[in-house]
Amino acid sequence: MVDADSAGLDIAERIEVVAPHPLARLSFDGVRVPVANRLGPPGAGFKVAMATLDVFRSSVGAAALGFARRAMDESLAHTTKRQMFGAPLADLQMTQAALADMATAVDAAALLIYRAAWAKDSGAERVTREASMAKLFATEEAQAVVDRAVQLHGGHGVTVGSKVEALYREVRALRIYEGASEVQKIIIARQAIAAFEAARAEQRAAEQGA
Repeated sequence: MVDADSAGLDIAERIEVVAPHPLARLSFDGVRVPVANRLGPPGAGFKVAMATLDVFRSSVGAAALGFARRAMDESLAHTTKRQMFGAPLADLQMTQAALADMATAVDAAALLIYRAAWAKDSGAERVTREASMAKLFATEEAQAVVDRAVQLHGGHGVTVGSKVEALYREVRALRIYEGASEVQKIIIARQAIAAFEAARAEQRAAEQGA
């Protein structure tokens, strides 16, 4: 861990993205870091870094879930108030279908995130599979939920300054950082293959022993 006021540490460049996020390129010039600030034993830096992703991927999924829930709330408020053909927009079956898909996606994402967080809090050394699933599903579905919210709001949904327009810009980056969705799919697939091969090897060993 490097203290922000360490001599030689500077912000070389602030990275502006589609929606405000605290991203920057850091410069380290002769920065001295006390041994007490080291995380993990010498040589274990990559392992420590990968372990932190188990936490941050779950937290990115949680952020996406928050955006999706807000989009859902905005959509419910709008469709139950907006009149169309003499009745609330929410009375139309196509609107109800969209709301149902949004609500289901929100709850499913929440369950995956809760599972990853629960496994980590319960003392699991690594929750790579659970965190990757939570991050992948929550961010992808949040994008879809927010997109539906924009559609349900019509012209107001693409008006600069509206809440769903802001959510549309905010949610996009979450599918990329802490490992893009494509990376998460590779991780999940490899975890599934490894688990299958381990189970098959165990079964073969048991059959040979019998």
